[in-house]
Amino acid sequence: MPGPENGLAGVSAGLLEVLEEARAADLLGTMDLESQIAHALGFAYAFEQASARPVPPPSPVPGRWLDLGSGGGLPGLVLAHHWPASAGVLLDSSERRTRFLAEAVVALRWEERVRVVRARAEDAGRDPELRGGFAAVWARSFGSPPVTAECAAPFLGQRGLLVVSEPPLPDAGSAMEPKVQEAARWPRGPLAELGLVPLVTVRGRFGYQVVEQVDPCPERFPRRAGIPAKRPLYRVPGG
Repeated sequence: MPGPENGLAGVSAGLLEVLEEARAADLLGTMDLESQIAHALGFAYAFEQASARPVPPPSPVPGRWLDLGSGGGLPGLVLAHHWPASAGVLLDSSERRTRFLAEAVVALRWEERVRVVRARAEDAGRDPELRGGFAAVWARSFGSPPVTAECAAPFLGQRGLLVVSEPPLPDAGSAMEPKVQEAARWPRGPLAELGLVPLVTVRGRFGYQVVEQVDPCPERFPRRAGIPAKRPLYRVPGG
């Protein structure tokens, strides 16, 4: 995969129909659908690039992943299509969104490998069936970096990867480029409390931060529902 340039060509007619329904229901935001699909495929590219580092995880394809705050199904539905051998969980706290997602999974005949869960992330992160059970977690527009990190870490198994959509640089071109660099929005000290380490930044038309779960998330996380946002573990520069 050279990068998230496939757009509409990267999905089946059935999935495209589902995403058009999600857009019509105002579940996907204002970006054009082709760009949204390309952005979703960028999560796969970022994961695969991180998996190609010198000490890779077991496979560049996540066996089990979770879409944090799945909304209308991006990136989760696109990634389920991209990796047909993987199993995913679409997590969202909204009854309306999860009802749509459940119907979409049935329409796509993915019931055996894609599950929809309606719950707050802070509560789901303490579910024994979900905690520590995923090779990857995606976060498209879930929350600020400290909130996303605290809510995602409990789901990740050791050496699992969190891939988060990030603002692209103003002068970034369309070509996707992974870089190992210090990310001010993802500082090592506070992330270490969660067992996380920032791994690589992928930027181009879209931006992504990849964070690795190097140690198990401590049992005290996540804190009660709403607390990560009210009392974040750290402050984002300029935020």
